[in-house]
Order: sequence, then C-alpha cells, then structure tokens
Amino acid sequence: MLILLPPSETKRAGGEGPAWAAEALGFPELGAAREATLDALVALSRDPDEAARVLKLSSRQLGEVAANAALRTAPTMPAVDRYTGVLFDALDASTLPAAARRWLGAHVAIHSAPFGPVRALDPIPAYRLAAGTRLPGLPTPRRMWADAAGSAIAASSPSFVLDLRSEAYVGLGPVPSAVPHAYVRVVTESDGGAVRALNHFNKHAKGDLVRRLALSRPRVSGLAALLRWAAADGVDLRPTAAGELQLVVPAT
Repeated sequence: MLILLPPSETKRAGGEGPAWAAEALGFPELGAAREATLDALVALSRDPDEAARVLKLSSRQLGEVAANAALRTAPTMPAVDRYTGVLFDALDASTLPAAARRWLGAHVAIHSAPFGPVRALDPIPAYRLAAGTRLPGLPTPRRMWADAAGSAIAASSPSFVLDLRSEAYVGLGPVPSAVPHAYVRVVTESDGGAVRALNHFNKHAKGDLVRRLALSRPRVSGLAALLRWAAADGVDLRPTAAGELQLVVPAT
C-alpha cells in the first residue's frame, strides 16, 4: 500500500542532512520536473520583491525568499519531519518507534509542490511554494506535474493507494485509474445518521490515521485488507457508492 499525504505550508527550519540531491529522492522519474522547479525558484529569489508578489508573501513572510534562494545548498531533513501543522502534529513522526518510522518510509509519500511526491523519509530542504503557484518560465503546475506525478506513482507499482491529499494536490498528480485506489474524505455523523465533511479536524484525523497504521504496520494489499484492519483497530472507514472512503470521526 502507498499512502499519499498533502504537505503543509508551515515547516521546520534547518536540518542536519546534506544538501538536496536528486538521487536521494524517491520517484526518480520526476527528476527533470524537480530540477526545473528548483531552478525557477532560485532564479525568482534573486528579486525579493518579485518573489514576494509571485509567492503571495506578506511582509512577515519575506524570510521565505531566502529559504528558496538556498534550496540547492541548505541542509535537509526527512520530509515527514520537515512539515508541521495539524496533520503532521497528529502524526507526530518523531515520537514513533524505529520500526514505525521505517514503515512510513516504505508506505507513505508526501506530495510537495517543488518536488512532487517524495517518500516520507526522503531528505528535503525548507522551501516556500504553494500548489497553485505558477513560476516564471514554467507551465502551470497542473501541466508541469499532473501526468508526470501520476505516472511516477503508477511506476512505483503500489498494490493499493490510499489518497489522503487535498484536492489541490490530487490535481497535481491524479492516481491513474488502472491503479487500485481510494480517496478519503473525513466526515462526522449526526445522531440521525447524516454525515457532514470536516475542515480543521479533517487534517487531525488523517494524521492520526497514518500514525495508527504506522504503529500497527499492517500488510495491506487492497481495499478489503484495509477495511479489515480498520474494523479490528476501531477505525470507522466506510466505502461509498462513488468509490471513495469516508473516515468517520466523532462530532466535536
């Protein structure tokens, strides 16, 4: 099974790993798109005012331009540790046992804007780039990434893909129809049985789900196996007629 996560806008600075190297990342088919994106970000950073405009940065965020300028030389850390925010705080990867972290490295990918999907333990530098930002000299993000990322996901030959990404990142790398997969929506259920989608708690629920999977390290070869694990672990996952999965969490 391959689990796809969205990134977070907020990230930890610094790192102890060596500078970014294309060969250190999973999904090597994306090398050309990654190189082009990094080149464009570094070039944009030479004009801080223009970078702030393109990246839609406030005056308090101008330090992000320096992070982009240093993309090729800055220290790295595992992607799952780089990101912060609600989802990654719930996942809390740094506190997982070594075996659980190895499971994350084998089964989880985070879909970043400058690198496309990367494995959870792939070393990446800090950066600033949103899913919908078009960089000067490059095609739109969808044209740049969608086919390449989708093909790279398929080339990794997952038995099943559990897609926890936001819809913006799904658009930058749809899972090909030939690959068994399910998109997850987080919902809560009323006393009358009606369900409604969640926003803020959607991220927390996804992070908690991945943490529980990493701790139990199930062998999931398809949807049926995932549903068996969920039922045994007390996770309320429900298939829908639309071919998606609902992750049902208690009302808050």
